[in-house]
Amino acid sequence: MPKSRMVPRHCQRELFSVADDVHHLDAQQLQKLTDAFAIWRSSARRPDSVRARERVGLTFLLLRHTGARLGEVLALDDRTAFDMQRGVVHLGLKESTREVPLPENFCAELERVLESPMACGLRGQFFHLDAGYLRRICYERGKECGLPRELANPRVLRNSRVVEMLRGGVPLAVIKPVLGQSSLDFASGLQQFTQEDVTAIVRLAQTDMRTRSSARNSFIGHVTALLADTVMAEVSMQSRSGVTIHAVITADSMRAMRLEVGTPIVATVKAPLVNVMRAGQTVSGSARNRLPGTVLRVLDSPVIAEITGRLEEGTEVCALVSGQSARDMALQPGDEVDFWFKSLSVVLNAIR
Repeated sequence: MPKSRMVPRHCQRELFSVADDVHHLDAQQLQKLTDAFAIWRSSARRPDSVRARERVGLTFLLLRHTGARLGEVLALDDRTAFDMQRGVVHLGLKESTREVPLPENFCAELERVLESPMACGLRGQFFHLDAGYLRRICYERGKECGLPRELANPRVLRNSRVVEMLRGGVPLAVIKPVLGQSSLDFASGLQQFTQEDVTAIVRLAQTDMRTRSSARNSFIGHVTALLADTVMAEVSMQSRSGVTIHAVITADSMRAMRLEVGTPIVATVKAPLVNVMRAGQTVSGSARNRLPGTVLRVLDSPVIAEITGRLEEGTEVCALVSGQSARDMALQPGDEVDFWFKSLSVVLNAIR
């Protein structure tokens, strides 16, 4: 399996890797497998089939959201293992149980099924399924969404949950009790940091905190491409959420910042230099950076208007335009727009 590079919360460049022998699913693959199970569950028609598929489907979701071992889930007593009010499940043996949080929507779905006639006669044994049967269903659903057999099994779901938590910035010390591990060898083996990486993570965390309270439009990420001549340089960077930004700076500045592919970097654009227009309109002139988004709010005045929007991947962007321009566009929350700005408007700061 090819090595993949994952991004922890404060490390906006690719600072840790997953070993080649650790099979796991990325976010898109997890969603495809989850959707395949949902379609399979909803396609049942006979009452006995509906009941059987609900049991398997909920077992799959429990494995997916907890990262628990298959044997732990199949041994659960559904009468005592869940605290629906707090949204947690208790896993493990009696002498070493652990509490694992569950998504709110999953808790609601689980509670609905367990309290319905569908669970009659199964309480206490709802998850007591045959392990071989469950694995076979996983293989079948995986095949439907293009996953090879070695990626569609409960063990891979456990690995995937670890990677997912690491990507989300969950500390290893927190992952340990969630997984019920006697050591951190498995999870810590996924991360491979150099001293330079450690320094970059801390610097990026500090910068992240500063930019959240000051700069209106800030993108933290890493350099992906450089093109330079004797005078000027074009720098392309990708933010932590996947936004690509292009900047033009002097070649001297590029050398002073020691920019190269992979360098952690912060790109900022002042709100007055950001333009906004309705989606689909043509930009006049040169504007390398055109970011589609949705209007969140418009603060208007006779002279100037502040338009705040959210990009497709979740980043908020702010533009200051003339009051007349805002009135002409008559933008409302929910309208689809494009935020655009020139490469020369982007200010770069390398983090070392």
